[in-house]
Amino acid sequence: MNIPDEALYALLRQALETRATTTRQRALYYVLRDAILAGKLQPLSRLPGSRILAQALTLSRNTINAALEQLAIEGYLTRNRQGTTVSPLPSPPEAAVPSVQPVTLAGRLQHLPVGTRRDSPALWLTPGLPATNYFPLSLWRRLLDNVLRSEGSLLLGYGDPAGEPRLRVAIARHLALSRGIHCDASQIVITEGSLEGMSLCTHILSQAGDIAWVENPGYPGAKSVFMTAGLSVVGVPIDEEGLALDKTLATPSLIFTSPSHQYPLGQVMSASRRLALLEYAQRQGAWIIEDDYDSEFRYSGEPIPAMLGMRENAPVVYLGTFSKTLFPALRIGFMVMPPALAEAVKPIVAALLRGGHRAEQLALAHFIEEGHYARHLAAMRRLYRKRQGALREALASELLHPHQVRGGDGGLHLTVIMDQVNDVALAEQARRYQLAPGALSRLYLDPTAAQCGLILGYGNTSASHYRSAVRTLNRLIAKPQRGQG
Repeated sequence: MNIPDEALYALLRQALETRATTTRQRALYYVLRDAILAGKLQPLSRLPGSRILAQALTLSRNTINAALEQLAIEGYLTRNRQGTTVSPLPSPPEAAVPSVQPVTLAGRLQHLPVGTRRDSPALWLTPGLPATNYFPLSLWRRLLDNVLRSEGSLLLGYGDPAGEPRLRVAIARHLALSRGIHCDASQIVITEGSLEGMSLCTHILSQAGDIAWVENPGYPGAKSVFMTAGLSVVGVPIDEEGLALDKTLATPSLIFTSPSHQYPLGQVMSASRRLALLEYAQRQGAWIIEDDYDSEFRYSGEPIPAMLGMRENAPVVYLGTFSKTLFPALRIGFMVMPPALAEAVKPIVAALLRGGHRAEQLALAHFIEEGHYARHLAAMRRLYRKRQGALREALASELLHPHQVRGGDGGLHLTVIMDQVNDVALAEQARRYQLAPGALSRLYLDPTAAQCGLILGYGNTSASHYRSAVRTLNRLIAKPQRGQG
């Protein structure tokens, strides 16, 4: 039923009196809009003229007209020479309490791996986080300032969809020296991290319904990307030589692997296993996605060359990121493709990506070119080598539960395998004590058939905290845990 004029005036006065930070014009707009949406002002009913409303509410006609005009622009009112009327709108629901529409996610999203919780500030033992307090922030600020001064407003427009050419050249030079990858800048696409690189690979190299192989256990981000794209994910077991090629499995379109330092168990894929996987992929028309996320941090022997550099025109797309070597918020990664693929996907890259973060990309290019990146990596290797050794010592002397330490001679984490523990509950309980280890079982495709254990990140945690952290884990392990097994 339509509100009588006096009741309408009372409603409007109350809204104006109780307004908080909004203006009188916006308060009038909101109360009229809400009354129309609730059906209190019926369709085609006429409102009093602006002069009458102004007198009744002690407002200026300009304020009244501005609110009414905005409602007319949005289609709630109709204004003409005959006056102002309420526009016909779909009837509101009859129920007194508005019903909440049930949320139904796409079926392919129902079984995604549990996402990793990211805390700020980061908790101790968080896997995959570098020592951000050691990053040369003042140097980085100076490089950014120099870039902005020299380039100015030119950086405010869209850039090359594949990324700033100068950064791609700098990355190509770095990869030739450090990873044994000899490529041209045209083969490199700058991404916002490994996940975007994986998503791009999935778009250009597969279609819904295809098979994707992933390491089991392995990086949950890869599984999430493949499942979201509608691929069928098949887990391939990990042994002492890395991904155990099984030719009896369904033929894949994509094979995801981290051969230089397997996540989370730390194996280095043997040369014979790499060559066999390359030959299999070439024969089956599959593509290998090589995730090289923390290969820069190897603490014994020489760096392990990338698979992409082992054979000319290998069916490999190489993914790298600066999130682990510099700092996560940088959100700059890259992918390297064989020449033929890089040429074929140029128009696709232009359609799917927009050049951005131009100042940061150019600052990073200078950071690499001037040798700061190599020096920072060397310093971080020394730091992380000491931290890994200290964590191994703390586990050996303090951890009471029977365990096996895995993780290899590199990276930013150690994996502690333990039977008869509920690692998911244990990891959740540890957060109450400012510790954030990862649960190993969550990295398996089938957690019910998984090994249990904790993934302990040492990149962001000073060695002085290790013994007390392990003692805290001892107390938590000793407590009864629901669903233990």
